[in-house]
Amino acid sequence: MYYPRLRDLREDKDLTQEQLVQILGMHKTTYTNYEQGKREIPFSLAIRLAELYNVSLDYIAGLTNDPIPLEKRKR
Repeated sequence: MYYPRLRDLREDKDLTQEQLVQILGMHKTTYTNYEQGKREIPFSLAIRLAELYNVSLDYIAGLTNDPIPLEKRKR
């Protein structure tokens, strides 16, 4: 599941949920539901978070343990 990564990424950036929802412009309850796995995260929000945290969408989705976005990986 992806949702534990959402909390880990937020904490790694030293952001509280309140700070993050201000950045994202959304209600705290809505975001909390994503972090707790109570709601599916919209693809558009996953993209915004990947950009904010500078990680790949695959990392957020739990498909890889490598957080580095594709364009930054050595080829």
